[in-house]
Amino acid sequence: MKNAKIGLLFYSIIVFVHFFSRKYFLQYLGDEFIGVTTTLRSILSFLNLAELGVGTAVGFALYKPLFNDNRDELNKIISLVGFIYKKIGYFILITGALVSLFFPIIFDNTEINLSIIYFGFYSFLIAALLTYFYNYHLILLEADQKAYVVTSYFQSANIVRLLLQTILAIYTQSFFVWIFLELIFSFIFSIIIRKKVKQTYPWLILNSKSTKDILNEFKTLTKKIKQTFIHKISAFVLTSTDQLLIFSLISVKSVAFFGNYQLIFNQINSLLNSFFKGSGASIGNLVAENNRDNIDKIFWELMAIRYFIGGIVSIGIFYLLEPFISVWLGEKYVLNRFVLILMVINFLISQIRVPVENFKNAYGLFSDTWAPAVEIIVNLGISLVFGRLWGIAGIMLGTLVSLSIIVILWKPFFLYRAGFKRNFLDYWKHNLKLLLSLFLSFYIIDFCTKTFMPKISISNFYELVIFAIKISICVIVIYTPILYLFNKGFRDATQRFLVIIKNLNKSWKK
Repeated sequence: MKNAKIGLLFYSIIVFVHFFSRKYFLQYLGDEFIGVTTTLRSILSFLNLAELGVGTAVGFALYKPLFNDNRDELNKIISLVGFIYKKIGYFILITGALVSLFFPIIFDNTEINLSIIYFGFYSFLIAALLTYFYNYHLILLEADQKAYVVTSYFQSANIVRLLLQTILAIYTQSFFVWIFLELIFSFIFSIIIRKKVKQTYPWLILNSKSTKDILNEFKTLTKKIKQTFIHKISAFVLTSTDQLLIFSLISVKSVAFFGNYQLIFNQINSLLNSFFKGSGASIGNLVAENNRDNIDKIFWELMAIRYFIGGIVSIGIFYLLEPFISVWLGEKYVLNRFVLILMVINFLISQIRVPVENFKNAYGLFSDTWAPAVEIIVNLGISLVFGRLWGIAGIMLGTLVSLSIIVILWKPFFLYRAGFKRNFLDYWKHNLKLLLSLFLSFYIIDFCTKTFMPKISISNFYELVIFAIKISICVIVIYTPILYLFNKGFRDATQRFLVIIKNLNKSWKK
């Protein structure tokens, strides 16, 4: 609850700051500059593949010693993390330097000066390396259900940085100043969060050296890291290669146009993740208790909640995103409708997959390394072929097909077989009820909007807000009772929520 409250508090601030600043960045710095910086971040994300898997695997290893307050074990694991992260940091630094040698070729068709591109890339690279060399301890805060600490300092720094960048973009239009602020605030956050780790865990040895004995002691953990590395590569391909594909197959300005849509989806994801901040660590604690009936009950409560919130938001985005883009930035930034439909479906899948992923991670089920390989091949293969034919829509299609094969079909099967040790048919028996509830609700909502809310021209934020209120009321009034009627998990989650509200009222009265 504390993680959720802090997450929601900062989200309510940061979402406004992000949309406010984005408009001025595009206006005063230009579409091309924003497209270039987005592409640079995507290249850096590709280099960060070396880290993928460490955080997830170590989180799995930390749950039990945190549950038992085994400080000696925790110090050993964090020491191992520091050893691995430093190796990764050196690899990223060297690889990044080599990749930057090809920037004159990669950015040959852009009008942005190469000095700015190099300054931006190395600033983003240094900011990333701070985590590997200086701040790897914050992984303990995440696993210890104290994600609110990281959120508080990180988002505070983000808010101040974005406001300063906006003001200076308006008055200086300087690319160098904008990038310099990115770099300096990374240092500020790193210094503050390290001090907080020292305060929270005074017994933690921050600069311990990992020995061969520790490496031998945690052979299982290193094996898990190798397995999760493969899984995280596929997650990277799904989320971070779209900009690179758009840059290479279409244009750098298209990266900025797509980035506007992606900003909205990312901010909504941040909001929804705020509701469940720390839930991954809580599920790890639940699995450590090993109460199978309680695990099954909570899994379906979380699935129902994700369907409920994800369904409401997905339907809302479908009707509201295009008029929002038009009012916020202008008609020229509205993409093809097919792109929107594919992005909404991909977003919905990203929401309903989370409980499966969290429980799968909590059980340490990373051995299905063939699955992400298939996901990568399908995603890139379809994206490259159809991206040339249909542009951004073709790239989104690749993501959808790969998600359907691995995320919707395989991962729940693997969790039920190797984790829950239950009949996989039980999963689809419950999941089909959730899916049918959503599809039936959307059909009714679409009929109602076409009948009672014919399409009108929205020219300002006031009209957009009124339309959004009407859509939201329609979605909630129709979807909630249908989901409650057909799904026990949602009924259980509702009862749990009512108990929480009742207890909060009692505490306030006291």
